[in-house]
Amino acid sequence: MKLIRANPNHLVFEIGREEKNLLFEILGLYPMISTAGQRLSRTASAEQLKEHQQLLEESLAAQRKENRRNVLALLNEPGRFHAVPPGFDLKISRPEIEWLLQVLNDIRVGSWIALGSPDTENGEKIVLSEGTAPRIRSMELAGAFEMVLLEALAGHRT
Repeated sequence: MKLIRANPNHLVFEIGREEKNLLFEILGLYPMISTAGQRLSRTASAEQLKEHQQLLEESLAAQRKENRRNVLALLNEPGRFHAVPPGFDLKISRPEIEWLLQVLNDIRVGSWIALGSPDTENGEKIVLSEGTAPRIRSMELAGAFEMVLLEALAGHRT
């Protein structure tokens, strides 16, 4: 996937057929991070924590529901992917890129968590196995799509 055109409102990417299939597959994994266990504070009282934790979980669930709806709209919107040899042109608005980055990050981080949150910066290895391969793949693919979008935004600010 690569940026081919940009204007103040939209960016257009060239995406191959296989890349499109991979993007659909990866986006289909959303959401991956559970809302349970997202702690607000380690110092709040048990009563405060319970109330605030519930608000956090409700807020995160609502945001994920909206993101999921946006993902489905992106994937199913007629004309979103314009067929051109050898693949497609994909037109995405800047606000769509913002939530798409949130979704991809959820998938990348959720995959990392599913791998046991390995500290690779301090030498901890991710063991490749039949069980870890799908998570490694989803983590890397989500990260690759994120980088394309971030580089496109960074290079074409208005």
